[in-house]
Amino acid sequence: MRIRLYKTAFLLISTFLLLSCDDTDSFAPAGNRTLTFAEETVDLGVVFSGMPSATKDIWVYNSTGDGIVCSEIRLAQGNQTGFRVNVDGWYLGPTSGYRAQDVEIASGDSIRIFVELTSFATGREEPQELSDYLIFTLDGGTTQRLLLKATTLDAVEWENYDISSSVTVAEDRPVLVRKTITVAEGAVLTIAAGTTLYFANNAGIDVHGTLVCEGEAGNEVCLRGDRIDNMFDYLPYDRVAGQWQGVHFYPSSVGNRLTYTDIHSTYNGIVIDTPTNEGIHLTGEQLTVHNCQGYGILSQGANIQLVNTQVSNALESCLNLEGGGAYINGCTFAQFYPFDSQRGAAIRFSNYEADLYQMTCLNSIFTGYADDVVAGAVADNGKAFVYQFDHCLLRTEIPSNEHKDNFVDCIVEDITSEEEGSFHNFAVFDTENLIYDFSLATGSAAIGNAAPVTVPSIDRLGASRDEHPDMGAYEYIEANE
Repeated sequence: MRIRLYKTAFLLISTFLLLSCDDTDSFAPAGNRTLTFAEETVDLGVVFSGMPSATKDIWVYNSTGDGIVCSEIRLAQGNQTGFRVNVDGWYLGPTSGYRAQDVEIASGDSIRIFVELTSFATGREEPQELSDYLIFTLDGGTTQRLLLKATTLDAVEWENYDISSSVTVAEDRPVLVRKTITVAEGAVLTIAAGTTLYFANNAGIDVHGTLVCEGEAGNEVCLRGDRIDNMFDYLPYDRVAGQWQGVHFYPSSVGNRLTYTDIHSTYNGIVIDTPTNEGIHLTGEQLTVHNCQGYGILSQGANIQLVNTQVSNALESCLNLEGGGAYINGCTFAQFYPFDSQRGAAIRFSNYEADLYQMTCLNSIFTGYADDVVAGAVADNGKAFVYQFDHCLLRTEIPSNEHKDNFVDCIVEDITSEEEGSFHNFAVFDTENLIYDFSLATGSAAIGNAAPVTVPSIDRLGASRDEHPDMGAYEYIEANE
């Protein structure tokens, strides 16, 4: 047995040595032979000036019948554009004159090229196109070019992370937030219309005082993650949950108002700790909270008002009320979180921790993948449990016990229909590319069934509702199809 092993090892080593010595590639001048690029362009997408981009790689193949020598591979503009290139382990930097020389690619072989970018500030508010070429000069004089390009944005670095007095932020350019902003008790942070904050993964907003977002129709406040590159070619990080930490209101916080505001791709979207003061702790009007790796909105004994608000796709419940009070009108709660089948409800409400002294839901949609996405839990602890659904579209079974009177003129979705998950209610539902539009689609039972007397006069986008208004955050527009 041992002799056979030795013989096998000897044969393997001999074969390796023979193959290593078998050099049939002549590496003669290339003549008409050329390289093949896996892509014609290396596009790094949108990047912030001054911030390193993600690294993108590309393969370069020699598909000819003989070896090719690249006498030179160089970055055309050197250090003038901010592109950084590594050619199969050789960095094209100032020491090498931004070039690699005498790079051999055997027949049927390839080299791998890595490209990054740290662009320079442009001094302009508008995005700027940036490009350079990687130039391959082959033995024999043939020249090939690979385009490198990106779109660069000048951004403003957030400076005051500890806000102890009232501050207003109004900025046309992107604002980069590297760590958590803390608003002290008594201070007010106001974010003006058109301002977009880009948060690092470990960053968010902790509010002990008051947060006011003053967006306008067509000119909203946007709170999002700072990754503007793609996870995959078809999937931007901006469509992936858990990119930043969200907004956290602490017990002393009161009077918060978020208007025409888009919060998305967070861990928890909004968390409200048990307040230590009276008043309205959060008012959300024309608010979107979408794609959360935790809760959409978690309210722990707080008093909140949500009007024309969309809360969608959260791993935990889209809206979780642990006691307190809630006035909800013209809202859409859509639980279609795509990354985990153990997702929570569209709405969950209970009196376990505190009195649920009043929850009123008017003209709203509560739907999702599961057969029942409306979850109420009452504890026999003497705490109040007061709630009502009026003119709402519900994916649940209305109880036949003493709670049946809590449902007035509601429509229950038919869970036996072929349209599983009720996503047929909505205009765009692309789970492959994670693109959603929760405007109403033709045929939705929500169309025309809101109560004209109580429904808000406008919808999530600021459009007027007609004389036969629709349930949910969006008034139906046939052009949505």
